[in-house]
Amino acid sequence: MALSLAEFNRVVTEHGPTLYRMAYRMVGDQHEAEDLVQEAYRSAWKSRKTFRPGGGERAWMASILRRRVADHWRRPRPPTILAGEKSLEVGYAGDDPLRDEFTDEMQGALAHLPEDLRETLLLVVVAELTHQEAADLLEIPLGTVLSRVSRARKRLREYLMATGSTK
Repeated sequence: MALSLAEFNRVVTEHGPTLYRMAYRMVGDQHEAEDLVQEAYRSAWKSRKTFRPGGGERAWMASILRRRVADHWRRPRPPTILAGEKSLEVGYAGDDPLRDEFTDEMQGALAHLPEDLRETLLLVVVAELTHQEAADLLEIPLGTVLSRVSRARKRLREYLMATGSTK
């Protein structure tokens, strides 16, 4: 059964902030995260006929976002601006919706985690999927999800303690 426009809008409103937090933690850049969430919405709308009611809206959206992030990492990167060159991008510093919730230190610590641990942790903690939903999404056993989340938390704690980033 396809999602109606009203149902789709409800899914976007209800799960959008979580998807943004997940994308931001995966790519570490506010603008890229916003773009990835928009791409995920576009993909979800195009595939709304394949949505299975009762299958978990958040898990469905997280799986779509995860594929968009994977596509993002496969794309070639634009050239880096060297010191002394001026950026052509003109913008303003927007409010970071996560400024009170996450720190630069935490983002740096997340970047030090292996991809499998980081992704699993983000699905459970940031995307707020159940451990079983994360296992289904990643196509791995539940025990592996539990182990990865535990190891990721332990490594984050160790990294933050070693760098003196804990409060």
